[in-house]
Amino acid sequence: MSRYLIQRIEENPEIALHLRTEIVGLEGDTRLGRVTWQDKTSGETSVHDIRHVFIMAGASPRTEWLRGCIALDNKGSSSPDGTLDTLADAPAWTLARSPQMLETSRPGVFAVGDARSGNVKRVASAVGEGAIAVHLVHRASAEL
Repeated sequence: MSRYLIQRIEENPEIALHLRTEIVGLEGDTRLGRVTWQDKTSGETSVHDIRHVFIMAGASPRTEWLRGCIALDNKGSSSPDGTLDTLADAPAWTLARSPQMLETSRPGVFAVGDARSGNVKRVASAVGEGAIAVHLVHRASAEL
């Protein structure tokens, strides 16, 4: 999130941030009326009369489970598009062709959005990359 947005949120007395919190229930008829959340630190669940919720999702890749399977940088992002030589843990590329756009160090595996090094941190971009990746998966599948 941009620094100026963080500052605006922090300075707005109408906004309450709930970090390390999981929404476990939403209620309402024609609009949101109540939210139930669980504090992941204490385990406490509470219900609140709330009509608006903003969720900050993404921004940090959750790719730890891929370490050793595909090349990842020190932030956990993949480094597609043939920039594999910049990563110490990069598995060797096994095909004669170069990686396709969005393709990781493992042939046929693609990264988009926050999982891709050099992304622009915007949902619309991630959605567009995902649409492109679907096409590229079909192309790569025909070659494997």
